[in-house]
Amino acid sequence: MASCLIVDDSKVVRMVARRILEDLNFDILEAEDGQGAMDVCLKGMPDVILLDWNMPVMNGLDFLKQLRLSEGGNEPVVVFCTTENDMAHIREAISAGANEYIMKPFDRAIIEAKFSQVGVL
Repeated sequence: MASCLIVDDSKVVRMVARRILEDLNFDILEAEDGQGAMDVCLKGMPDVILLDWNMPVMNGLDFLKQLRLSEGGNEPVVVFCTTENDMAHIREAISAGANEYIMKPFDRAIIEAKFSQVGVL
């Protein structure tokens, strides 16, 4: 079973994403911010990371840059999931190593489509 790390400071967003991804047969890990996500990844890289942008402690972009520099950090597929929808943010995320981008609010159809596009479904 593939693992997905959900990184979001909103408990509600993590709960909604968990419900959708468990239905899609993912094993779920969670973190509230980029630092917590880094701790999870250093213990064992997940297959997929659903990543929020705006979080306390360490934001999504800083986490992504650090992840891609760490050992095995190029392995996980990273899908940004955020309210930041201008092209500058999207370009910045992709150049930092994001594989795909989802806008909030999202639903099962959006997650299924994006996860299929990046080859994890």
